Amino acid sequence: MAIEALALCNSNLYPTIHSLLSILCTMPVSVATAERSFSTLRRLKTWMRSKMNEERLTGLALINIHRDIELDIEDIITRFGRKKCRKMTFVL
Repeated sequence: MAIEALALCNSNLYPTIHSLLSILCTMPVSVATAERSFSTLRRLKTWMRSKMNEERLTGLALINIHRDIELDIEDIITRFGRKKCRKMTFVL
């Protein structure tokens, strides 16, 4: 959009606007992935700090950050069902 405006802007009539549009066209596009990941991790850590280990926390953060990835729920359920029991029984 800024490139089209720069092409239409007359540099003789509007030199300042032309300069600003040139700067706008050369500015790098920022990606909010890092900010999104830090805010997600902060929310997850405060909510579940005492309830999970680092590996599970990282997994949940990655799922939340990369929401656009399609997940095969049947495959996830199958993998979870094949894992051994994680609870330990204590004998006194």
